[in-house]
Amino acid sequence: MSEIIEFENVSIYRKNVAIVENIYFSAEKGEFIFLFGKIGTGKTTLLKSIFAEIPIKSGRALVLDFNLKKISKKQVPLLRRKIGFIFQDFKFLTDRNIYENLQFVLEATGWTDAKLIDKRIKESLEEVEMLQKKGAMPYELSGGEQQRIALSRALLNNPSLILADEPTGNLDEESSIYVTQKLYEQTIKNKTTVIFVSHDKTLTQYAKNYKILEISDKKIKQKKSL
Repeated sequence: MSEIIEFENVSIYRKNVAIVENIYFSAEKGEFIFLFGKIGTGKTTLLKSIFAEIPIKSGRALVLDFNLKKISKKQVPLLRRKIGFIFQDFKFLTDRNIYENLQFVLEATGWTDAKLIDKRIKESLEEVEMLQKKGAMPYELSGGEQQRIALSRALLNNPSLILADEPTGNLDEESSIYVTQKLYEQTIKNKTTVIFVSHDKTLTQYAKNYKILEISDKKIKQKKSL
């Protein structure tokens, strides 16, 4: 398998304070990775460094063949087009319906053909069984429904990498299982690499092949690989 992410001897700082130090971390194409750690250990900081929101100043850091130490401002959008994002708090545009939210993402990432945009939106909504909600406003949907739409949004550009930051944190058990299984399905169906940040280790039972990483004491440790 080819490597999607390669971090070697990387330290990440926020306001001159080291969040993680001299970490080694890699992710292969089609790999499902659970990332665990206590609050404040740097899980979200690591994700933000992967999509070039937080700069990396030391070590070797490659993501999807982009060198994060040398990446230019013009290259950052190109990197992010290859990455799907899912957040705990959904992050929808509240003044637009679901279809318009997804349309905004595609247009912002360079799609111009209205027919292709319409086709892709409907495909992605069907994949999470939410096509019937395309005209709904975000506030009209339950938390589980919103997270399904968020998953649909993350899949729009057929990403090589999905970063999921506590995607089940605000969901009930049934919705949490659905989101976990759908994300795992992407690694099998499309060979997408998924990094799934969570505090709930019981979710590992809903993936068959996965790796567990844990952040503690400013280090990343591989705990298990199945």
